[in-house]
Amino acid sequence: MVGIKEVARQAGVSVGTVSNVLNRPERVSGEVRARVHAAIDLLGYVRSESARQLRAGHSRMLGLLVMDTGNPFFAALARGTERVAAEAGLGVMVCNSAESVAAEQAYLSLFAEQRLRGVLLAPVASDGEPWEALRRASIPFVVVDRAVDDQVACSVAADDVQGGLLAGRHLLAAGHRRIAYVGGPGQLRQVRDRREGLARAAEEAGLGADAIVDVPAERLDVGAGRDAGARLIGLSPRPTAVFCANDLLALGVMQTTFDAGVRVPEDLAVVGYDDIEFAEASLIPLTSVRHPAAEIGRLAAGLLLREIEPTDLEHGHRHTGIVLQPELVVRRSSTPRS
Repeated sequence: MVGIKEVARQAGVSVGTVSNVLNRPERVSGEVRARVHAAIDLLGYVRSESARQLRAGHSRMLGLLVMDTGNPFFAALARGTERVAAEAGLGVMVCNSAESVAAEQAYLSLFAEQRLRGVLLAPVASDGEPWEALRRASIPFVVVDRAVDDQVACSVAADDVQGGLLAGRHLLAAGHRRIAYVGGPGQLRQVRDRREGLARAAEEAGLGADAIVDVPAERLDVGAGRDAGARLIGLSPRPTAVFCANDLLALGVMQTTFDAGVRVPEDLAVVGYDDIEFAEASLIPLTSVRHPAAEIGRLAAGLLLREIEPTDLEHGHRHTGIVLQPELVVRRSSTPRS
């Protein structure tokens, strides 16, 4: 590989001058910068990020660890993160824990070993402090898609209890009195919070605990939704509505009901969560609780940059917790045509 010495020799300057052109270009005249860049282009020189990282003590990469890279919600969150990182001259390494605590810990340890500049984490477990490896390595981090005590860390999340409440009120106002809840892994705080909101709506309406029928799902994907849908349509008496912990589950449920001849929304009203792009584009447009993924990613990246380079050096960094309010987007899947 071509090194910095060859570039300096080709440009007729010192190694220090080449280093300044690459790292502190304002210290070098325009004419010299042009000569160095011409030499770089001619020789095909590629700077060594590992060497730069060794000198600086950290990389120019942020880590983003999410539960499912196949979920469009997390893809949108990543886009919001990348925009902010790019403006700061940083890249983003996106990794998938696949809803596994073990995989989550392995990636966080890898991030610490690689001395990432900072980490955004959508944690799997709802208890404990999975980010301990980052804290030991003094790597700044922000928790995304889950609110935490601002004495512990910065975080950005939506109010999932309120989201479940909006979905429940909508279905109850339409006259439904037996509502299924298709949840996901019980270790996920979001799944439990959304159900709690649904339960509060039922309590407001004066209904008992039996108004909600739990139909568990092992994962938060379309396949798990199809499995849950098969169990749901076999219930007797069958609920007249279903609220799903995310849109992928809801789309899977609707696939099963379509195959079984159960009409949506005439026989079964369906509400999802996240309002991913496919919600509106499905054959029967899906009512969903909008979960502002890109905004969560953007705000979280901004908090992380503030933690990496605090502007208030006198008082130090203060953790911030941001909780966004969800919005119900009503579509055909829960509202029959009049």
